[in-house]
Amino acid sequence: MMLLELKRIHVPPGQRVLFSDVTWQELETILEELGEHRAARIAYDRGILEIMAPLPEDEYAKEIISDLLKALLEELDIEFISLGSTTFKNQAMAQGIEPDQCFYIKNESKIRGKKRLDLTVDPPPDLALEVDVTSRTHPNIYESLKLPELWRFDKGKLQINLLQNGDYVESQESFNFPRLPLVEAIPQYLEQSKTAGRNATIKAFRLWVQQQIQQQ
Repeated sequence: MMLLELKRIHVPPGQRVLFSDVTWQELETILEELGEHRAARIAYDRGILEIMAPLPEDEYAKEIISDLLKALLEELDIEFISLGSTTFKNQAMAQGIEPDQCFYIKNESKIRGKKRLDLTVDPPPDLALEVDVTSRTHPNIYESLKLPELWRFDKGKLQINLLQNGDYVESQESFNFPRLPLVEAIPQYLEQSKTAGRNATIKAFRLWVQQQIQQQ
Protein backbone atom coordinates (compact mmCIF):
# COMPACT_ATOMS: atom_id res chain seq x y z
CA MET A 1 0.00 0.00 0.00
CA MET A 2 2.79 2.41 0.95
CA LEU A 3 4.78 1.69 -2.23
CA LEU A 4 1.67 2.19 -4.34
CA GLU A 5 1.11 5.56 -2.68
CA LEU A 6 4.73 6.58 -3.18
CA LYS A 7 4.64 5.80 -6.89
CA ARG A 8 1.59 8.03 -7.28
CA ILE A 9 2.95 10.96 -5.28
CA HIS A 10 4.77 13.83 -6.94
CA VAL A 11 6.58 16.10 -4.49
CA PRO A 12 7.02 19.61 -5.98
CA PRO A 13 10.39 21.32 -5.32
CA GLY A 14 10.43 22.93 -1.90
CA GLN A 15 7.54 20.81 -0.63
CA ARG A 16 7.37 17.77 1.63
CA VAL A 17 5.10 14.80 2.31
CA LEU A 18 4.71 13.13 5.70
CA PHE A 19 3.76 9.51 6.43
CA SER A 20 2.97 8.26 9.93
CA ASP A 21 3.23 4.79 11.49
CA VAL A 22 5.94 3.64 9.06
CA THR A 23 7.74 0.57 10.39
CA TRP A 24 11.48 0.06 10.04
CA GLN A 25 10.94 -2.73 7.53
CA GLU A 26 8.67 -0.46 5.49
CA LEU A 27 11.36 2.23 5.59
CA GLU A 28 13.96 -0.21 4.26
CA THR A 29 11.61 -1.28 1.47
CA ILE A 30 10.76 2.33 0.60
CA LEU A 31 14.44 3.30 0.40
CA GLU A 32 15.13 0.38 -1.89
CA GLU A 33 12.16 1.29 -4.07
CA LEU A 34 13.10 4.97 -4.28
CA GLY A 35 16.69 4.11 -5.20
CA GLU A 36 19.85 6.12 -4.62
CA HIS A 37 19.79 8.37 -7.69
CA ARG A 38 17.00 10.79 -6.83
CA ALA A 39 16.59 14.41 -5.88
CA ALA A 40 14.21 13.82 -2.96
CA ARG A 41 15.60 13.49 0.58
CA ILE A 42 14.12 11.47 3.43
CA ALA A 43 14.06 11.81 7.19
CA TYR A 44 12.75 9.14 9.55
CA ASP A 45 12.06 9.66 13.23
CA ARG A 46 10.41 6.86 15.19
CA GLY A 47 7.69 6.02 12.69
CA ILE A 48 7.34 9.41 10.97
CA LEU A 49 8.70 9.44 7.42
CA GLU A 50 9.26 12.71 5.57
CA ILE A 51 10.04 12.95 1.86
CA MET A 52 11.15 16.38 0.63
CA ALA A 53 12.23 17.76 -2.75
CA PRO A 54 14.77 20.62 -2.69
CA LEU A 55 14.46 23.84 -4.65
CA PRO A 56 16.96 24.52 -7.50
CA GLU A 57 18.46 27.47 -5.60
CA ASP A 58 19.02 25.22 -2.58
CA GLU A 59 20.83 22.70 -4.76
CA TYR A 60 23.05 25.50 -6.09
CA ALA A 61 23.93 26.63 -2.57
CA LYS A 62 24.63 23.04 -1.54
CA GLU A 63 26.99 22.50 -4.48
CA ILE A 64 28.95 25.72 -3.95
CA ILE A 65 29.27 25.28 -0.18
CA SER A 66 30.38 21.68 -0.76
CA ASP A 67 32.99 22.86 -3.27
CA LEU A 68 34.22 25.48 -0.81
CA LEU A 69 34.55 22.85 1.89
CA LYS A 70 36.47 20.54 -0.43
CA ALA A 71 38.81 23.37 -1.41
CA LEU A 72 39.32 24.19 2.29
CA LEU A 73 40.19 20.59 3.13
CA GLU A 74 42.58 20.39 0.19
CA GLU A 75 44.36 23.61 1.14
CA LEU A 76 44.70 22.33 4.72
CA ASP A 77 45.99 19.02 3.30
CA ILE A 78 43.38 17.01 5.22
CA GLU A 79 42.17 13.68 3.86
CA PHE A 80 38.39 13.49 3.60
CA ILE A 81 35.50 11.58 2.09
CA SER A 82 32.34 13.35 0.95
CA LEU A 83 29.29 11.12 0.71
CA GLY A 84 26.61 13.53 -0.48
CA SER A 85 23.08 12.57 0.52
CA THR A 86 23.95 9.10 1.80
CA THR A 87 21.23 7.60 4.01
CA PHE A 88 22.41 7.32 7.60
CA LYS A 89 20.20 5.26 9.86
CA ASN A 90 20.22 3.39 13.14
CA GLN A 91 17.55 0.75 13.67
CA ALA A 92 18.05 0.65 17.44
CA MET A 93 17.19 4.36 17.59
CA ALA A 94 14.50 4.06 14.89
CA GLN A 95 15.95 7.10 13.15
CA GLY A 96 17.44 7.92 9.78
CA ILE A 97 18.42 11.00 7.77
CA GLU A 98 19.79 12.06 4.40
CA PRO A 99 21.84 15.28 4.69
CA ASP A 100 22.29 17.56 1.71
CA GLN A 101 26.02 16.84 2.00
CA CYS A 102 28.27 15.19 4.55
CA PHE A 103 31.98 14.71 5.17
CA TYR A 104 34.15 12.23 6.98
CA ILE A 105 37.20 14.17 8.13
CA LYS A 106 38.68 13.10 11.45
CA ASN A 107 37.13 9.63 11.00
CA GLU A 108 37.98 9.36 7.30
CA SER A 109 40.49 6.54 7.82
CA LYS A 110 37.90 4.47 9.74
CA ILE A 111 35.52 4.23 6.77
CA ARG A 112 38.03 4.41 3.91
CA GLY A 113 37.30 1.70 1.36
CA LYS A 114 34.00 0.64 2.91
CA LYS A 115 31.10 0.06 0.51
CA ARG A 116 28.40 0.10 3.18
CA LEU A 117 28.16 1.92 6.48
CA ASP A 118 26.42 0.74 9.62
CA LEU A 119 26.09 3.39 12.30
CA THR A 120 25.76 0.73 14.98
CA VAL A 121 29.48 0.03 14.45
CA ASP A 122 30.78 2.81 12.16
CA PRO A 123 31.14 6.45 13.26
CA PRO A 124 28.74 9.06 11.84
CA PRO A 125 30.07 11.75 9.49
CA ASP A 126 32.17 14.44 11.12
CA LEU A 127 30.18 17.21 9.43
CA ALA A 128 26.78 17.40 7.76
CA LEU A 129 25.27 20.22 5.73
CA GLU A 130 21.58 21.13 5.54
CA VAL A 131 20.39 23.87 3.17
CA ASP A 132 16.99 25.62 3.49
CA VAL A 133 16.22 24.45 7.01
CA THR A 134 12.83 26.20 7.01
CA SER A 135 11.18 23.42 5.03
CA ARG A 136 12.74 20.59 7.00
CA THR A 137 14.97 20.61 10.02
CA HIS A 138 15.88 17.57 12.08
CA PRO A 139 18.69 18.42 14.49
CA ASN A 140 17.25 15.89 16.96
CA ILE A 141 17.97 13.06 14.52
CA TYR A 142 21.55 14.22 14.03
CA GLU A 143 21.90 14.54 17.81
CA SER A 144 20.67 10.96 18.29
CA LEU A 145 23.13 9.73 15.65
CA LYS A 146 25.88 11.64 17.54
CA LEU A 147 27.02 13.65 14.54
CA PRO A 148 29.65 16.09 15.90
CA GLU A 149 29.04 19.11 13.66
CA LEU A 150 25.95 20.27 11.76
CA TRP A 151 25.98 23.21 9.36
CA ARG A 152 22.58 24.76 8.63
CA PHE A 153 22.41 27.29 5.80
CA ASP A 154 19.24 29.32 5.36
CA LYS A 155 18.36 32.76 4.00
CA GLY A 156 21.99 33.57 3.23
CA LYS A 157 23.27 32.79 6.73
CA LEU A 158 25.41 29.91 7.98
CA GLN A 159 24.85 28.46 11.44
CA ILE A 160 27.44 26.09 12.88
CA ASN A 161 26.16 23.68 15.54
CA LEU A 162 28.52 21.60 17.66
CA LEU A 163 27.44 18.55 19.66
CA GLN A 164 28.05 19.09 23.37
CA ASN A 165 26.77 16.66 25.99
CA GLY A 166 24.28 15.24 23.49
CA ASP A 167 22.81 18.57 22.36
CA TYR A 168 23.72 21.04 19.64
CA VAL A 169 25.13 24.39 20.68
CA GLU A 170 25.53 27.19 18.15
CA SER A 171 29.16 28.22 17.68
CA GLN A 172 31.05 30.89 15.78
CA GLU A 173 33.87 28.42 15.21
CA SER A 174 33.99 25.03 13.53
CA PHE A 175 35.20 21.98 15.43
CA ASN A 176 36.78 20.62 12.26
CA PHE A 177 38.25 23.99 11.18
CA PRO A 178 39.13 25.93 14.33
CA ARG A 179 40.26 29.58 14.19
CA LEU A 180 38.74 30.19 10.76
CA PRO A 181 35.89 32.77 10.44
CA LEU A 182 33.76 30.50 8.24
CA VAL A 183 30.39 31.79 9.48
CA GLU A 184 31.16 35.01 7.60
CA ALA A 185 33.37 33.66 4.81
CA ILE A 186 31.18 30.84 3.44
CA PRO A 187 28.08 33.00 2.76
CA GLN A 188 30.33 35.73 1.34
CA TYR A 189 31.96 33.44 -1.23
CA LEU A 190 28.67 31.75 -2.05
CA GLU A 191 27.21 35.16 -2.90
CA GLN A 192 30.33 36.06 -4.87
CA SER A 193 29.91 32.95 -7.03
CA LYS A 194 26.60 34.28 -8.34
CA THR A 195 28.38 37.12 -10.13
CA ALA A 196 32.03 36.05 -10.46
CA GLY A 197 31.31 32.42 -11.36
CA ARG A 198 32.13 29.16 -9.65
CA ASN A 199 35.77 28.73 -10.74
CA ALA A 200 36.85 32.30 -10.01
CA THR A 201 35.20 32.12 -6.60
CA ILE A 202 36.86 28.85 -5.61
CA LYS A 203 40.23 30.25 -6.70
CA ALA A 204 39.68 33.38 -4.60
CA PHE A 205 38.59 31.27 -1.63
CA ARG A 206 41.74 29.14 -1.87
CA LEU A 207 43.85 32.31 -1.71
CA TRP A 208 41.86 33.45 1.33
CA VAL A 209 42.49 30.11 3.07
CA GLN A 210 46.21 30.35 2.33
CA GLN A 211 46.29 33.84 3.85
CA GLN A 212 44.48 32.58 6.95
CA ILE A 213 47.01 29.78 7.34
CA GLN A 214 49.93 32.21 7.08
CA GLN A 215 48.42 34.45 9.74
CA GLN A 216 48.07 31.63 12.28
